[in-house]
Amino acid sequence: MVRVARAVLFAVVPAELVLATLLVSGVPLPLPVVAVAEMVVVAVLVLEAVAAYRLFAAARRAGADRWTALRAAYEQLVPEQVRRIAGFDMKGVISLALWVARRRHGVPEGAAAVSYSRAQTLTMVIFLGAMVVELVGAEVLLRAFGAPAGLRAVVLVADAYTVLIVLAVIAACVTRPHVVSDDEVRIRYGAFFDLRVPRERIAGVRHVRNYNESGTVKVDGDRLAVAVASQTNLVLELTEPVTAVRPLGRRAEVRTIRLFADDPTAALTVLRSRAPYPRAGGQACR
Repeated sequence: MVRVARAVLFAVVPAELVLATLLVSGVPLPLPVVAVAEMVVVAVLVLEAVAAYRLFAAARRAGADRWTALRAAYEQLVPEQVRRIAGFDMKGVISLALWVARRRHGVPEGAAAVSYSRAQTLTMVIFLGAMVVELVGAEVLLRAFGAPAGLRAVVLVADAYTVLIVLAVIAACVTRPHVVSDDEVRIRYGAFFDLRVPRERIAGVRHVRNYNESGTVKVDGDRLAVAVASQTNLVLELTEPVTAVRPLGRRAEVRTIRLFADDPTAALTVLRSRAPYPRAGGQACR
């Protein structure tokens, strides 16, 4: 039933969005079409509710409390990729609030924050400005062509949401830096990636510039690259692999990590000023 519920949900939701957009835009639709569509939506909601209740009940019978059972039902019913995308939106909104408050996320007392957003912020701000111009231009053109108010509202909401997403990405990269503590090195990219590397697994760190990285979070064999503006400038070598979870949930075991820091020299100093890294032969990393 879970597979059926997932398949039906992903088939019906886009169709319902299209139907709603047409109705809001003032496109006349036959009443039977609208009635059938709404009946289908109600049937899908009932199916989802039944599937969720069965999963919840099964977890409760297994001894889970209500919150744990509810979470288990949600995780089984909604694919991990969808949950992670929804999580990106939530973390982005939180990052906007932190940005306004001039605070950072996940930097405990005594830890050092290593920023990485400076290389891309200007480009993203320019892109954001172009999107705002496009939003205003679309509204002016739609008004000039006499587009219905409903259609203009749909376009305006879609464009405004896109602007909000770009703002959230900028804010997340500013407020969620890499973090170096005595226990771990936390490597991040905004709301999309978060990897904790225990200090005892780091064999060494060095400064190496690379300007041709492809993608932001990329795994090649046992090598991970977390790039900013196609650049990395620090390399961590590990004594044993760690599990990296990519933005949409794919996992990989990595032993070498390339990352970017706005000030690699300062970052290298912070990394080396903490507890020494053990080498295979017992000597500390220099």
